[in-house]
Amino acid sequence: MPTSSDTRADTAATCVATTTAGPTAGTAADLAVHLLRLGDDALVLGQRLCQWITRAPTIEEDLALSNIALDLIGHARTLLTRSGQLDGSGRTEDDLAFTRSDREFTNVLLTELPNDDFAVTVARQLAYTHYAVLYYEALAGCADPELAAFGTRAAKEVAFHRMHADRWTLRLGRGTPESTRRMRRGLERVWPYTGELFAEDEVLRRLVASGTVPSPVPLHAEWERRVTATVTDAGLTVPAPTWSAGGGRSGLHTEEFGPLIAELQSVHRQFPGGVW
Repeated sequence: MPTSSDTRADTAATCVATTTAGPTAGTAADLAVHLLRLGDDALVLGQRLCQWITRAPTIEEDLALSNIALDLIGHARTLLTRSGQLDGSGRTEDDLAFTRSDREFTNVLLTELPNDDFAVTVARQLAYTHYAVLYYEALAGCADPELAAFGTRAAKEVAFHRMHADRWTLRLGRGTPESTRRMRRGLERVWPYTGELFAEDEVLRRLVASGTVPSPVPLHAEWERRVTATVTDAGLTVPAPTWSAGGGRSGLHTEEFGPLIAELQSVHRQFPGGVW
């Protein structure tokens, strides 16, 4: 199994093969799609975490989760803005966040899962943050200076989110029989949705082949090693799902997604063209 440094080196090398002359028209269109997907991941997860404000187990968690959500929304702003620039549509971050229908969002299903029990949120954060740190570290090796700068900054921020998820996994797993049961249930609820984080389609394959962005596929083994270490340390076992969810990248979402997007877009739809 490769070490984390080996994994980063391998994926970064794929990125650095790109020239700095800028993407071709075809590559720009593919990159716009890829960045939109990453931006949707961050935006949707940030919106889900916002729903914990005033509802988290403690005041400290209200603050922690809202700060994590703010980081994610900041990532989404950068990614959606760049996507709009690359696709030639002239759409702004607000256009992409607030005027698309739910079927036009391309986030992985993991990020839209309802918060449910707090342990489900912790399990969702555990899975996503370990993936995001690895992928953004790899993105930091890209020749494109904007992508590299974003990857460097985002990896550092998500590393704190990962620490938060790790601590809560340990706290709940090692806690009372009830907290252990809930954390186990949270992992079982979330784990069938993790495979989509590492899936490739033709768009991503073309980008990887051109050296524009790293592939998430080589990161899966290191992700699995890291989350397994945390879950095991918590006295729990990583689930072995009998099925795997997918479809989010194609705009196919869970039934709870429509109300989430309606909530996200409600102010913009009520006051179209409003500025702050």
